Amino acid sequence: MKNASKAQSLLWILFAYLSCIAAAGAYLYVANGNMLFASFVADVIATAVIFGFSRAFRNSSFYDAYWSVIPPLFLVYWWLTRTADAQFLRYALVSVVVWYWACRLTWNWGKHWEGLAHEDWRYPIVKQKLPGFDYIPDFLGIHLFPTIQVFLGMLPMYAAVALSSRAVGWLDYVACAIGIAAVSLQLIADRQLHRFIAMRQPGQIIDSGLWGWSRHPNYFGEISFWLSLALFGLAAYPEGWWWQIIGVISMLTMFLLASIPLMETRSLERRPQYQEIIDRVSMLVPLPPRRK
Repeated sequence: MKNASKAQSLLWILFAYLSCIAAAGAYLYVANGNMLFASFVADVIATAVIFGFSRAFRNSSFYDAYWSVIPPLFLVYWWLTRTADAQFLRYALVSVVVWYWACRLTWNWGKHWEGLAHEDWRYPIVKQKLPGFDYIPDFLGIHLFPTIQVFLGMLPMYAAVALSSRAVGWLDYVACAIGIAAVSLQLIADRQLHRFIAMRQPGQIIDSGLWGWSRHPNYFGEISFWLSLALFGLAAYPEGWWWQIIGVISMLTMFLLASIPLMETRSLERRPQYQEIIDRVSMLVPLPPRRK
C-alpha cells in the first residue's frame, strides 16, 4: 500500500477511523458504571484499533488524526449522556472552540499529508529505541501516550458539559475568547508556514510573521487551546480544579520537555544557521524579536 495514491490512502484512513469509532461505540453501548471511566476504556479500545491498522500498513501515521478527531465526538457523547442539568449555552461555547480546533487541525493534516508512503519523521526514532520489539514503543509511545494526554486534556470539557448546572459566567466567555484566538493563531501560522515553504530558497528558515515572534507559534496555540478547556471546566465545576488542570499541565510539560527540544535539535542538525533564530526569536510565547 506504500504506492497507494493520496485519495486511496485517505480512504484507508477513513475506514480505520470508522472502525475505531464503531468499536468504541459498541463498548459504550454495553458499558455500565462511571461514564468517565467507560469513556477512557472506549478511548483505549479505539486507540488499539488504530494501532492495528498502523502495524498492518507499517505506518504509525495512521494515528496522526486521532488527536483531533476524537475530542469533538466525546464532547457530543458527554452532552447527550450528561447526568447534570448542564447549561446549553456553555455547551455551545465549548462546542465552538472544540469543533473549530478539530476542523483546523484535521484539515491541515489531511491537506498536507502525503499518503501511506509518508510517516512522521519522529516515529522511527521512537520505534528504534527497542530493536526487535518495536511494537512496544510503537503502541505505548506513539499511540497510547498521546491518547492519555488528550483524555487528560478533555477532563475539564467533561466537567463543563456533564457535571455542572452552574450558570454561565464571565470566565466562560474568557475561555471561549482564548480558545478562538488560540486556534486562529494556529490557522494564521499554518498559512504563513506553507506560503513560505512554497517560495523558500534552499537553507532558508522562516522568521517572518508570527514565526518572527515565536519559533513555535503552533505549539503556543495548542497549549492555549487546552488552557481554554481548563478555564471552561473551572467556570463550570471549580471544586474539581485539582484534577481539571492536570491536562493543560501535562500538555505544557510535553511540549517543553519533548516536542520542542526534538524539533530544535533536528533543525540545528539540518540547518546550523538556525542558532541565529534561537538567539533572536522567542521559543514559545510570541514576543517582539530581540535585536541581533
